[in-house]
Amino acid sequence: MPRREDLKSVLVIGSGPIVIGQACEFDYSGTQACRVLRDEGLRVTLVNSNPATIMTDPEFADATYVEPITPEVVEKIIAKERPDALLPTLGGQTALNTAIALFEAGVLERYGVELIGADVDAIQAGENRERFKGVVAKVAREQGLNAESARSAVCHTMDECVAAAGDLGYPLVVRPSFTMGGAGSGFAHDEDGLRRIAGAGLDASPTSEVLLEESILGWKEYELEVMRDRADNVVIVCSIENLDPMGVHTGDSITVAPAMTLTDREYQNMRDVAIAVIREVGVDTGGCNIQFAVHPATGRMIVIEMNPRVSRSSALASKATGFPIAKIAAKLAIGYTLDEISNDITKETPASFEPTLDYVVVKVPRFAFEKFPGADSTLTTHMKSVGEAMAIGRCFTEALQKALRSLEQKGSSFSWTGEPGDAEELVQRASRPHDGRLGDVQRALWAGATVQRLYEATGIDPWFLDQIAAVNEIAEEVRTADDALTRDKLVHAKRHGFSDAQIAGLRGISEDVVRELRHALGVRPVYLTVDTCAAEFEAQTPYLYSAYDEETEVPPGAKPKVLILGSGPNRIGQGVEFDYSCVHASFTLAEAGYETVMVNCNPETVSTDYDTSDRLYFEPLTLEDVLEVVHAEQQSGTVAGVIVQLGGQTPLGLAQKLKDAGVPIVGTSPESIHLAEERGAFGRVLHRAGLLAPKHGTAASYEEALEIATEIGYPVLVRPSYVLGGRGMEIVYDDATLESYMALHAQGHLLEHPVLIDRFLDEAIEIDVDALYDGEELYLGGVMEHIEEAGIHSGDSACALPPITLGHEDVRRIRESTEALAEGIGVLGLMNVQYALSAGVLYVLEANPRASRTVPFVSKATAVPLAKAAARVMMGAKIAELRAEGLLPETGDGGSLPLDAPIAVKEAVLPFDRFRNAEGQGVDIVLSPEMRSTGEVMGIDEVFGTAYAKSQQAAYGSLPTKGRAFVSVANRDKRHMIFPVKRLADLGFEILATAGTAEVLRRNGVRAKIVRKQSEGPGSDGEPTIVRRVLDGEVDLIVNTPFGSPGQSGPRLDGYEIRTAAVLRGVPCVTTVQGLAAAVQGIEAIAGNLVGVRSLQEHAERMRGAHGRTAPSGGAEAVPG
Repeated sequence: MPRREDLKSVLVIGSGPIVIGQACEFDYSGTQACRVLRDEGLRVTLVNSNPATIMTDPEFADATYVEPITPEVVEKIIAKERPDALLPTLGGQTALNTAIALFEAGVLERYGVELIGADVDAIQAGENRERFKGVVAKVAREQGLNAESARSAVCHTMDECVAAAGDLGYPLVVRPSFTMGGAGSGFAHDEDGLRRIAGAGLDASPTSEVLLEESILGWKEYELEVMRDRADNVVIVCSIENLDPMGVHTGDSITVAPAMTLTDREYQNMRDVAIAVIREVGVDTGGCNIQFAVHPATGRMIVIEMNPRVSRSSALASKATGFPIAKIAAKLAIGYTLDEISNDITKETPASFEPTLDYVVVKVPRFAFEKFPGADSTLTTHMKSVGEAMAIGRCFTEALQKALRSLEQKGSSFSWTGEPGDAEELVQRASRPHDGRLGDVQRALWAGATVQRLYEATGIDPWFLDQIAAVNEIAEEVRTADDALTRDKLVHAKRHGFSDAQIAGLRGISEDVVRELRHALGVRPVYLTVDTCAAEFEAQTPYLYSAYDEETEVPPGAKPKVLILGSGPNRIGQGVEFDYSCVHASFTLAEAGYETVMVNCNPETVSTDYDTSDRLYFEPLTLEDVLEVVHAEQQSGTVAGVIVQLGGQTPLGLAQKLKDAGVPIVGTSPESIHLAEERGAFGRVLHRAGLLAPKHGTAASYEEALEIATEIGYPVLVRPSYVLGGRGMEIVYDDATLESYMALHAQGHLLEHPVLIDRFLDEAIEIDVDALYDGEELYLGGVMEHIEEAGIHSGDSACALPPITLGHEDVRRIRESTEALAEGIGVLGLMNVQYALSAGVLYVLEANPRASRTVPFVSKATAVPLAKAAARVMMGAKIAELRAEGLLPETGDGGSLPLDAPIAVKEAVLPFDRFRNAEGQGVDIVLSPEMRSTGEVMGIDEVFGTAYAKSQQAAYGSLPTKGRAFVSVANRDKRHMIFPVKRLADLGFEILATAGTAEVLRRNGVRAKIVRKQSEGPGSDGEPTIVRRVLDGEVDLIVNTPFGSPGQSGPRLDGYEIRTAAVLRGVPCVTTVQGLAAAVQGIEAIAGNLVGVRSLQEHAERMRGAHGRTAPSGGAEAVPG
């Protein structure tokens, strides 16, 4: 069946911001789909609110709308673009839910838009828990298959939940319908737990529906990726087994492909059930993911759920097999059948040819509990990981050890230092699923615990435990080898995934000595190809992994090669934004005649797609692994250089050691990188350039810290040295708080490294600048003004581009300062600088000679591909050349945008709803110098208020335009809150306030009703506290700025309880007065019905046409409030 000729245009819905449960795997899926659809001659319209994605680059669609993904906004886009079809299966749960809402509202019928990829009936059969249970029962009954659903009840109210629990018995699993990442799900062990979890589940489900199921805790969990076409061809792409048993969300579990512990009979039965289910549900133009549970003793098999769309597991299965699920799903959606689609890797086999694996793939999650003090690290059905790493090996142990070191977290690899500890204590620790559980398992086995004892405590299959025990045995052989290690012993350890660093630790020597010995003995990895067919056909696409085998499969190349080091697993502070820059570098350098070689280990990203670069190495980003890849490439041709500047801190940390090993680094030199990173050296750069920094000092004790704080004056910003993402930073206002900070941190890493203390610039405007420098000329990419004042991590602060209150003179000073810094450091390529403007004085806070997380946002806002230009500059091109080629504008730059340029607002998306403490309370949502956001959105419009409103709608849902607003602010904020709150009252909001705030408002003519603080308790007449009012849904907007030190009782605790209630009820909560002023402008824009839609291509066209009308020094005019 050839492509449908009746389809001329398709609307693709993306997945929005990176959140826990829905990450950049959907950028990978969406990018593939957009490329395929355009290659097929279709007009593609895309809507996605996330500017950090590759798919939202204007070159991937004909019309790209960076707009909130809501039914109302998508309807406006449909009305404007009039697509023939809507493809909702590649944007995660967000896209699917939006498509269903559009269908049910009659929008698709009204505009004649067909849903492709999966019809509504199939989506509902797969997503509606009760209907899916009926599907499973029907296929088991009619086809005699061994399949059933867990005993369950569907409930829509709390009373129904309590009644059903009486029939089913505790413990119970609570699963809401139409959610992702396990949102609102959990295990209830009693009625109190049921009320808490089911209450959250009913709120999380858009249909207010939850499924209560009998507990299958401890069962083995599996997934199958399945695809089906219109001719009823079905392929099983991949089987995946979870190492952790049921009870841990699959996104938080270590997973293995192919499944390791199924018997042939069990696997065949699972295949038969999956094929019968996909047929019965009716998915016939795409893929789905089906999850199973198997009782470890009886073999009873339960079908847990199905995702009738491309999922997180689909991205993993694609990378594990080389079978591009999203690309094929897009082709199936427009009419092709599997046998008509060619396999890209072999070029000989069709997509109906099931992939065969002759290797093992392991995925391990990465967590960020350290960012959320007090959060419970127990892993449950509610997903908590922020990223993942994947590794490929010839056996399970090799893949597992490579995956663990790919996490780049201290303590993530197996270790044999010191004594293992008490075996039974370690077994008890391992019995609770948590982020460090596998390490506890390994040490318990090392300490003498039996496989059987650990199996009873953890539910982890004995086969996996045996494998980990074998790793311990090999470690013991390495440790106790009498003389120098022999070649055979080294090869044996390497084939089980041991790193040079692990071997060095076991032998009590340095990693460098192990490497030299290994090379002297001729022990080096070869690189094998992921070919989808276990070497039955030759692979045409070099997608490679390392193994200690005999023969390498790296083909020779004639062009000069550039290696690009990716950013590794997503984490808070280093996410998809860095992958964006790596991908752009690969595209533009390939066009410039280089052979591009990508090294990365993140299965979610576009950079690890086999056709993003000329070659892909799926390898950990450690010094050992990168050096071996460089050696393999040098053996096959000329390496022009390695790019370390684009993948964030991970490759940057390798720069000096790579250079010391003789690897050519392109762009900014490691020595220049050190100038910016080391405080003393950077101070000298500032001094020579005549630039100011806030007063600062370093302290190793409380006494030293007190002396420095007294000298420079409070408030001060304190932080450990050598940390990322603002880890451990705090603003300190007095001696007592400084003493408690030092006491808290001195037990840990502060003994190794001193504390940095800076004068904190209160009420300063923070400014972020991305710039490009070629050694002679500066190109200012963009000047971003933070909406929140200095002191909130730049990654968590909203910002506007062009700046909305900076004048031409401010931008001129920023330009001159940035150029002086670039010259002083010796930048060649990208640089990010953070400034603070306080009382008219410009201070330099920090400079990073690398790609920043704002590069994609700046590129979208200014319509200039900054990362592409940077890659060319790093390889020697001049800015003047790039202007002549059209890669950069002929004149001007991001600091001299047209006066009528659209205003783009970036807003951070924070995952507070995902974390609870052990008592089930939320974590505090106050913004601070420590970064905690997982993703970002962008709002773009002609005026600031509308752009800000769009950014809030995209990140957290629409701002309210009426109702009750509760206000309680710190004394220092009371003067600044009067006018915005008065404007809210003028717009018709009823103002509630605590006594002190209400008094100030009343004196300034704002009527405010006084409400009781939580610490005051209910009134004698039963008047509720503000927290009770929030929980009862009586408040529509909360303004609460924190005061007091973390951990204090009184006002600080009151504020925490209010903000926690806001998270639980999903009420918009503003925690800074600057955020309040912006929110009021946004509310005015929504109330005035000023929110329209316009594509990035239209914005770019306007900006190109207006380049003659630029602001003299590049500041936008201030937008009136």
